[in-house]
This record gives sequence, structure tokens and C-alpha cells, in this order.
Amino acid sequence: MVSVTVAPWPSVDRSTCQHCGAHVTDRFRRVFGDDGDRVHRCGDCDTYTRLTRGSAAGVDVSIPDPETSPGRHGGQGDV
Repeated sequence: MVSVTVAPWPSVDRSTCQHCGAHVTDRFRRVFGDDGDRVHRCGDCDTYTRLTRGSAAGVDVSIPDPETSPGRHGGQGDV
């Protein structure tokens, strides 16, 4: 008989972006993530400019979000 121990706390997967679920590297998490090495935004869902100013760590930044501002993140805005 095999016994399984269930942790009393939820499992935390730090290898994915909390916003879009994309894979992030350990280095990206250490450099851009929050104090717990969790990534709130990544290069798949945000711009480098916003990431370097703290969006990856969950900080609100004043630069427009590419998901809510048409024409950001290399895309074209709707005309």
C-alpha cells in the first residue's frame, strides 16, 4: 500500500506567467519576478519596457498595457 501525503498549502508553479500561463525561465523569474520569484507578466503578454519597469513583479506601471492599448506590443491598432 502506498500512502500519499497532501500538503496543507496550495502548490505554486513558479515556472509559468501568472497572467498568461506562458513558460518563464528561472533566470527571468529571479531578475524580473517579485520577491517570491513569481512572474505576473512576461514577454508573451507584455512589452519589454513595461517588464523592466516592474510589471513582471506585479507593479502597476504608467506605460499603457498592450492588452488594452491598440497598436502596442508590435501589433497594429484597429482603424
